Amino acid sequence: MNSTRLFALSALARGGAMHGYAIRQAAQLDRTELWTDVKPGSLYSVLKRMADEGLVRVARTERDGNPPERTVFEITEAGRAELVRQRDAALLDVRLRPDPVDLALQFTPDLSPDRLTTLFTVRRQAVAEQLAQFRREQVTAAPDLTGLEPLIFEHCVARLEAELAWHDRVLDRLRETT
Repeated sequence: MNSTRLFALSALARGGAMHGYAIRQAAQLDRTELWTDVKPGSLYSVLKRMADEGLVRVARTERDGNPPERTVFEITEAGRAELVRQRDAALLDVRLRPDPVDLALQFTPDLSPDRLTTLFTVRRQAVAEQLAQFRREQVTAAPDLTGLEPLIFEHCVARLEAELAWHDRVLDRLRETT
């Protein structure tokens, strides 16, 4: 499953023919980098690869004013089939993504308890700020969300709340050992 491919195919299936910049704008508007591993800058190379594979085709090129000419892509029938495969794979993919913090924790015996507590306190604060940001985005976006979209925010918030609770348990354990 490739998230960037899934996003690009979905954008073309939903919005019709569009150029890479319009797809990139859609990714930025949706703030996909907050809740997926889609990098808007990688959309152009994905579109080119998918065109080479016959999943999308060039519908036309256009120029609006002075900017460079833009290639407008449209999804093909093979692309629609790939969209279904990518979407179904994403819906069925259940895995815990590795977090480097787990590896780092394994190699902390040389750190003083105070230093480790300080580092984890800073990390916990970053998670708390990310959770607060998602909650703000959720409130701001709520009037425009349709269908199952509210569940995306709920999922992100639930994951961040679980991460925050885990950080609190780590900090409690560290305080017990000092």
